[in-house]
Amino acid sequence: MHGDAILDEFRDAGALLEGHFILSSGLRSPVFLQKMRIFEDPVRSERVCSALGKLIRESFGAVDLVVSPAIGGIIPGYETARALGCKALFVERENGAFQLRRGFEIPEGARIVMVEDIVTTGLSSRECIAAIRQHPGELLGAACIVDRSNGAAEVGVPLVSLLKLDVPAYPADQLPPELAAIPAIKPGSRVTA
Repeated sequence: MHGDAILDEFRDAGALLEGHFILSSGLRSPVFLQKMRIFEDPVRSERVCSALGKLIRESFGAVDLVVSPAIGGIIPGYETARALGCKALFVERENGAFQLRRGFEIPEGARIVMVEDIVTTGLSSRECIAAIRQHPGELLGAACIVDRSNGAAEVGVPLVSLLKLDVPAYPADQLPPELAAIPAIKPGSRVTA
């Protein structure tokens, strides 16, 4: 399951929204992927994350540990780890920086993949990867369900995705007239940058 099949999952779940949206990065976009509409359905989550697990296995080989950023990455990280037959950990912010908490540990020699839901600028992924690198283990790469940057986001390790989209995103002061004419909505959970 790649490309159009993943986009169909978002459409079928009512998760592909059009309008004027404020992204977590602070950028504005005419398209928003409401990923939690995917993750509210355990069957759909399993189907999508199993496909991501297969892509990870094909791209990176055997994996011992999946690490994801909280909060948005917890469900896809867990479901992908389940598909891979490995453990899932997550990092969360403490004093503004991602860290392993709750007694989570990365064992020496563990083969790790960072799993994210959607990558736009790659900021959360880079921050999660920086936290992973503070521990032993071999960071193989990163994976996401949707790469909104169409491959342009640099996360510091190889990044694979089930779907690459070329969705425009604009600074608030550089909106095209058709987007500026629509009221902006902030549908995500994170405070904008």
